[in-house]
Amino acid sequence: TVISFSNQMKRSKALARCGLVLLSFWLCIQSVPINVDKTKVEPQVEELEPPRSAETGLHYDRYLREVIEYLEKDPHFKEKLKNTNMDDIKKGKLSKELDFVQHNFRTKLDELKREEMNRLRMLIKAKHDIQDGNGMTVDHQALLKQFEHLNHMNPDTFEVEDLDRLIKSATKDLENFDKDRHDEFKRYEMMKEHERRERLKNMSEEERKKEEQHFEEMKKKHANHPKVNHPGSEDQLKEVWHEADGLDPEDFDPKTFFKMHDSNGDGFFDETELEALFTKELEKVYNPQNEEDDMFEMEEERLRMREHVMNEVDTNKDRLVSLSEFMAATKKEEFYDKDEWETLDQNPLYTEEELREYEKQLANEENDINKKSVELQKQREELERQQEELNAQRFEIQQAVEQIERIKAQGTTADVKRKYHIVMTADTDNSILQSYRQLKGSSCYSELH
Repeated sequence: TVISFSNQMKRSKALARCGLVLLSFWLCIQSVPINVDKTKVEPQVEELEPPRSAETGLHYDRYLREVIEYLEKDPHFKEKLKNTNMDDIKKGKLSKELDFVQHNFRTKLDELKREEMNRLRMLIKAKHDIQDGNGMTVDHQALLKQFEHLNHMNPDTFEVEDLDRLIKSATKDLENFDKDRHDEFKRYEMMKEHERRERLKNMSEEERKKEEQHFEEMKKKHANHPKVNHPGSEDQLKEVWHEADGLDPEDFDPKTFFKMHDSNGDGFFDETELEALFTKELEKVYNPQNEEDDMFEMEEERLRMREHVMNEVDTNKDRLVSLSEFMAATKKEEFYDKDEWETLDQNPLYTEEELREYEKQLANEENDINKKSVELQKQREELERQQEELNAQRFEIQQAVEQIERIKAQGTTADVKRKYHIVMTADTDNSILQSYRQLKGSSCYSELH
């Protein structure tokens, strides 16, 4: 379970670091590089163009990015991108501009759609064959969801509906991305507690008391950590400024701080750059060398911190923090919040009722697996029985052939041939076997033998 969740967390982390998200990609125009001495030059306040989109982790990521690239090449569409706000994009107003895209780009979009349709057909056929081959019920509704980002009823041309579906699907999928990570982590925590309780059941009374005592000690040790500053607060940023950047807290300047930690120089804090700011706070709570500290919990804590800052600072909800948004946040009352950040150990992730429901679900899954295992065992036994019958039949056939060959070699009399005619040119094993059985049951068998 831990290994599986570790792989999932690594994958989720990689996707989160890649995703500049659909809500920002529609404004993806090449940004101007910034060549400045970040510790000395006063940054400019003007807004820059958002960065180009990277991999989102969606199953249709390649199709998504290729469509964006070709739309950006059209001068009319590019101009509309610059002058359309996020709400209008979500409502599908931008999609109608597809009718004005140049013919050569529309032709290329048609080709991209046909390639995507072929990819999805092959993918779904493979899934269908696998499920059908395993005797599993095919979930056709789930398979059809693979097509939600395009109009599969028209497989040949890229139309306004295709662009509209692409925007809405990617928006929905990316908005659910963090929620899926939270749900996965919650299941991980419940599984961890379930396995702990199962281990306790198999212990003696003395062992159980000792284990429970150790568990409580580890919980207290983990909770005993320095104060964690509120993510995005002045104290938290000043700590980074001092400890990571080596600068005097008294000289803290928000604009300079932004430029210093905008690692790719595109004028925005993306999710990766934001999460990097929380490392010092997380190190107060989590240490990979400590038994009581779970590194999966640390990544969940990092995600919570990032979401908190985005909710407070990212006013246009494009999952990017611009310089103006950052500066506006430093003027809010919340920026000077001195309260300690409540870590995961102070916020229960699930209730006892939820844990019981989860355990019931695990028990049902285990019963289903056991039933399937019994069925497979029966099938195996039946196959083995059939194999034994085939082996016995093969052995009997072999005996028949050998006996017939011996009779043939002995040169049987005409009378024997007349009374017990054996078809020596039998076309099948069954005819040979039938002849042998007829011969073996005759009075002449012992005489011939």
